[in-house]
Amino acid sequence: MASSKDAKATKDAKPKVPKRDKSARKRRKSAEVIDKSSRYDFSYTQNREISWLRFDDRVLEEAYDETVPLFERLNFAAIFQSNLDEFFMIRVGGLSDLATLKRQPVDNKSNLTPSEQIELIFSSLPPLIKRQNDIVEKIESELQNHGVYRIGVDELTGDERTFVEGYFQSYVSPVISPFVIDPRHPFPNLRNGALYIVCALESEEEENLIGLIEVPASMNRVVAMPSETDTFRFILLEDVILACLPSCFGAYAPAGRAVVRVTRNADIDPDGEGVEEDEDYRQHMKKILKKRLRLQPVALQVQGSLEAATLKSIRKSLGLPARSVLSYATPLDLGYIYSVESHLPNHRADLLFPPFKPQTSSMFDMSRPMREQVIEGDKLLFYPYESMSPLLDLMHQAAFDDSCISIKITLYRVAKQSRLCESLIDAAENGKEVTVLMELRARFDEQNNIEWAERLEEAGCTVIYGSEGFKCHSKICQITYREGMALTRITLLGTGNFNEKTARLYSDFMLMTAHPGIGEDANAFFRNLALGNLSGDYRYLGVAPAGLKPLIMNGLNREIDRARAGEPARVFFKMNSLTDREVIDKIAEASQAGVEVEMIIRGISCLLPGIAGKTENVHIRSIVGRFLEHARVYSFGVDNDIVYLSSADMMTRNTEHRVEIAYPVLDATCREMVQSYMHAQLEDNVKARELSNTGTWEKIERGDDAMPFNSQEYLLKHAYARAAAAAEQKHKEEKQAEPQVAESQEDYEAAKAVLAAAARAVAQQKREAAAVAAADARVAPSDGAGTGAGAEAAGIDGTQAAAAPTTVPASIAEVDGARIDPAIDHVAERSSAAEQAAQEAEAVSEREATSQSAGAASEPPAAATGPSSGAEPKTAPVAPHATTQEAQATSVKATVIDPEDEHGEQAKASSSARFAATTTLAKRKPGRFRAGLALIGIGLKTLFVGTPEERGK
Repeated sequence: MASSKDAKATKDAKPKVPKRDKSARKRRKSAEVIDKSSRYDFSYTQNREISWLRFDDRVLEEAYDETVPLFERLNFAAIFQSNLDEFFMIRVGGLSDLATLKRQPVDNKSNLTPSEQIELIFSSLPPLIKRQNDIVEKIESELQNHGVYRIGVDELTGDERTFVEGYFQSYVSPVISPFVIDPRHPFPNLRNGALYIVCALESEEEENLIGLIEVPASMNRVVAMPSETDTFRFILLEDVILACLPSCFGAYAPAGRAVVRVTRNADIDPDGEGVEEDEDYRQHMKKILKKRLRLQPVALQVQGSLEAATLKSIRKSLGLPARSVLSYATPLDLGYIYSVESHLPNHRADLLFPPFKPQTSSMFDMSRPMREQVIEGDKLLFYPYESMSPLLDLMHQAAFDDSCISIKITLYRVAKQSRLCESLIDAAENGKEVTVLMELRARFDEQNNIEWAERLEEAGCTVIYGSEGFKCHSKICQITYREGMALTRITLLGTGNFNEKTARLYSDFMLMTAHPGIGEDANAFFRNLALGNLSGDYRYLGVAPAGLKPLIMNGLNREIDRARAGEPARVFFKMNSLTDREVIDKIAEASQAGVEVEMIIRGISCLLPGIAGKTENVHIRSIVGRFLEHARVYSFGVDNDIVYLSSADMMTRNTEHRVEIAYPVLDATCREMVQSYMHAQLEDNVKARELSNTGTWEKIERGDDAMPFNSQEYLLKHAYARAAAAAEQKHKEEKQAEPQVAESQEDYEAAKAVLAAAARAVAQQKREAAAVAAADARVAPSDGAGTGAGAEAAGIDGTQAAAAPTTVPASIAEVDGARIDPAIDHVAERSSAAEQAAQEAEAVSEREATSQSAGAASEPPAAATGPSSGAEPKTAPVAPHATTQEAQATSVKATVIDPEDEHGEQAKASSSARFAATTTLAKRKPGRFRAGLALIGIGLKTLFVGTPEERGK
């Protein structure tokens, strides 16, 4: 080890820059910055912020699309505005911070500084805001034709004004706090995103007074007004205050009035604020959320008319330049429309998209345990077309499964009402080991995540948080089961959140697999997260920040090598945004090598396609429609032999500064589903737009004979059809597997006839038993006779038995038998024949008792055969020394013989026609239902009169 003296000597030996060369050092650093920017090719890239604004304009285009239901068009206008608000808070806010630096960094896609980007943004905004104002006014005008009216202050009639004033005095006035801004009362803090009423105040004694009222966020913003049937008239809460403004400031008279809203920088780094050693991270995040409300303003939105001096005073108090003031002719926050939707008149079907229900995946049988089905093979759910229920059921079943020992999951955005989190709580309370990595830094969902983290921890879950500086954006869950000494792992991997609400709105994939290799990787992933290790080694998963980008780059390199070798080469990417400079350059390299690059990018694309010599083989589309395209797919090869799904976009923040996962689709069926999805999206010519080489989104040109194809509508219909086909197939399988049931009136009547015959046979047993006992006592068995004793006792032959049905009296069995198919008629007739034969046998026995004669029958008795058989009755000889009990046993055994089996008929024996009732009752057509009914009859007989042995006694 070197001594401290040697170290000091080495330090002293380093060349020093003289103080007089300080300016030269600055010039050298400046040259380094220029060199850094000059090493990028900007000919095929564009600025990220401008690309985002063009995407939001594409959203607004849906509001202009007259094929979209009218109220849904208003929804798209609201989404446009909400997107723009977030853009100001995050992107403009972050650029504003960078613009304050003396040495501003240069964007590696556009070579612009933050200040230059901000100028470019604000110069692009006025046309967009005008388009929004124009379409909102037009849609509201058209909604009046459907009975929906938003009433402005100037539109109030006499009765309506009276209603508004009464509402204001009763409900609003007690809540608001008018504030006067003067030299003694400085300008207050305006909360981020809140609405305020602002006006100039006139006074004889003072000048430059400003009145300010915050619109109460605790009250309903939509105030319903008296309306006629099938109409809905409403006024916004801020307009209620404006209409009654003269009564708010006492002696001061309002002059000019407007609604204003301040948008503040919300791009705050929770980790950059520093966490005290003894501070709970949840409490730290709560302080961050409060701080966000007071950060630097970035824009001022104004609706209404204010005097120039008043507006200037407000702008300067906020520290904003004139360019940051944005004027609107429509409400500043269109979020109120979500409250209006529930009040639409009865003909609302014309105003909204047709309702849909996510369908049950055809890969699942909801009547079976989910665990078994996932173990049988990989399953892939496709939201929102398919329901999230299989996943939720799996979690719920695991919570109550004794063999489940642990559940581990990462949560980024969670629904406020979450079945999944409730299942985690159940699992913890049932003694499972439940570990939840809750990401508290999910922007604008922090408060909800904090609340769920507290609930989960109270229930006994182990709650951990993401590593410092790296948000955990991955969507993964692992359920571990133990049976004996064996462990089974089921791993759930998604492109979107474990969120029941967004699963009905966002297009996402969820893979459910018991693959051992993926399970081992997932287990290692959770172990590394707990240890703070972000550079784990995985066989199947690509995990950012260390392993995701290399996986994508290796896939691109493989296709580049194929193209350079003269082989077909292709990649398909689907993502939300593309901004990572390294990935962009690699895609350009692939294009130049001859690789066909197909991409669907919903939002930002800093890569420009179609640039000659650079990206001419790159084709980029975007789909904006009813559902938010959110899935990420990375596929390599002409045959898509490698397919990865992922939670990550190709943005630097995802590939280098977050914990993300890309996972392979190994199952052939699941891969085929993904390929089918990709193909449908590439065929879209209705909602798809193609990115031009100038960075604008252009409509897909359709040929004269090309039919319109909306991929989202197709996938929705396909989900319905697939679910219906699966239900039909399941119904067929169940029908084949279950016992036959009465499917028609004939089958129903047949069942009645069989049961009636069984009941009749039981009722006759006592009467028959007495007659048989008397006959058996009088007739002695013959030593050498080959005929049965039962036949001698009966005193009848086969001819008598066969003729019996011709004299059978009318009975319920005959009536029922007349209404069923011939096979059932046959059974009913044989039952009636047996009954008649028993009656004849009783009569013969009585005659024999009178004459004291025992005439032996020369022929053995034949099994009673109904006339429908069309053949002579068959005989079955009885063993020479067979007793009556043995004959009875033989006849009972014959009840399961197939009536169509000739050998079975020949093997059958009966001691008398009396036993034909037992035999023929069970002689049914093949089928579980009819055989079952026959067995029921036998059981009833045995229950009431005992076994053959008992009856013989």
